[in-house]
Amino acid sequence: MKLYFNKLALIGVGLIGGSLAIDCKKKGLVGSISGFGRSEGNLKKAVTLGVIDQYDLKIEKVVEGADLVVLAIPVGSYGATVKKILPYLSKEAIMTDVGSVKGKVVEELGPLFKNGKFVPAHPIAGREKSGVDAALPDLFKGARCILTPTPRTDPASLAKVRKLWEKVGAVVSCLDPFEHDDILGMVSHLPHLAAYALVNTVLGMAEKKESLVSYSGGGFRDFTRIGASSPEMWKDICLSNREAILGHLKKYEETLGRLKKYIEDQDGAGLLKEFEKSKKILEKLN
Repeated sequence: MKLYFNKLALIGVGLIGGSLAIDCKKKGLVGSISGFGRSEGNLKKAVTLGVIDQYDLKIEKVVEGADLVVLAIPVGSYGATVKKILPYLSKEAIMTDVGSVKGKVVEELGPLFKNGKFVPAHPIAGREKSGVDAALPDLFKGARCILTPTPRTDPASLAKVRKLWEKVGAVVSCLDPFEHDDILGMVSHLPHLAAYALVNTVLGMAEKKESLVSYSGGGFRDFTRIGASSPEMWKDICLSNREAILGHLKKYEETLGRLKKYIEDQDGAGLLKEFEKSKKILEKLN
């Protein structure tokens, strides 16, 4: 299948959306890219950097005539944004997204696309930085991208979106939307919450935060690096995947409680058992 889109409308020109735009242009997958976002300064910079070809502060102008629309905004903004642009979409336009939550998104947006041309996607790639300055070529090379189609998803649109991600180097697979949210709630959303909590706990206790950080080694920096990710994006992820995250947080709290009890009781054997269990699991994974 030859893949080519005449016009890509990019709603949100940041790290993920910008990186996708760079690769689409580099590989000749699109004719032109039009961008929309809240910051005109960021959009102007995106044009200067060659990430997009043009922008407009009126979203209906950006999606007009587009045959591919990519939502690269916080998931909490999806509903209002899609309802606003639906009347301006061509009948042939495919809409996809790059969000980290899928169940609520499918429930909210799926019924709006009677033609089934909404294909939910989640590329598992990124950095702790945000904005178009953070966008990189080949960000998705070798990265996993999960598609979460439903029975109403148009097969031809699904095939095109799959091909798009494969063309930019991603390894594509499909999951049920809610299975996706349960898995990502464990391996992505929970670690981000742990990083935010650790930074706020440790640095919140220090009067001289700068001097404290100078004593931290690689472990602290590696563990907390993702705590510098976009606060707005992660606020929306947590609220949109609330049930799965709360379930995983409960299990995490139980594990922390067990460790706390071992320390209180000076139970070295208990601590050793927990640490050895973790070590063996990671050795098998690696």
